[in-house]
Amino acid sequence: MTKDQLQTLLLLVQSGALSVDSALAQLQDFPAADLGIAQLDTHRSLRCGFPEVILADGKDTDSLLQIVGRFIEHGHNILITRTSAEQRQTLCAAFSHWAPIVYPPSTLVEIRRRSVAITGRGTIAVVAAGTADLPVAMEARITAERMGNVVEQFIDVGVAGLHRILSIRTRLREMAVIIVVAGMDAALPSVVAGLFDKPVIAVPTSVGYGASFGGIAALLAMLNSCAAGVTVVNIDNGFGAAYAASLINHNHRAPLSASLTVPPENAEVDPT
Repeated sequence: MTKDQLQTLLLLVQSGALSVDSALAQLQDFPAADLGIAQLDTHRSLRCGFPEVILADGKDTDSLLQIVGRFIEHGHNILITRTSAEQRQTLCAAFSHWAPIVYPPSTLVEIRRRSVAITGRGTIAVVAAGTADLPVAMEARITAERMGNVVEQFIDVGVAGLHRILSIRTRLREMAVIIVVAGMDAALPSVVAGLFDKPVIAVPTSVGYGASFGGIAALLAMLNSCAAGVTVVNIDNGFGAAYAASLINHNHRAPLSASLTVPPENAEVDPT
């Protein structure tokens, strides 16, 4: 249940248009729906601003269909990550009346129940070092957009040709948060963090030859970045990077306390 749905429900009860028993029936899965195979967090959007996202990897077909079906009943927009080709085909057939959307080359599937308002303060950039990093970058872009952000994507601007990242520096200066997706030597986040005063979220990908060890080399390179302020998520975790970027982009700074004063110059300050 979303905040708007809950508000509508309470207003109907207040006006007498809906009975308390009917309202309770709609809230019967608060805060979780028990399917036996899963405990669905049906009210996460009320607490965190975004519904629970379904990880398809490791789930059998029947379990996945049950989980998606129950979330549809609750009126959520649904994102399903790390789907296989077989799972995508099954989802599109089983829920064809909801017109599932597949976003190649990512493995993300969306079932959209309602439009999403833009609520983020600025624009999030998703920067992909190479075309091979595009599946993870696409997952990040779609996730950030569905969380109510304006997103701009830049593809194939890796460090093998520094002129490419420099050619978009004017645009990147305008971004609120920059997600950098890179495999291979994974040097791009360090370059970006050294050029711009923006939060940089680095996503290592499993792209690379044998010594990349499926993305471990990229992960370690990003964790050892010589540029300050680089935050690193797990290998191929475009979703996690987008979620973090969205939280940053939605965060409003609290005003300084009115009681906070700056001592005059040369004033003695009590160390206690």
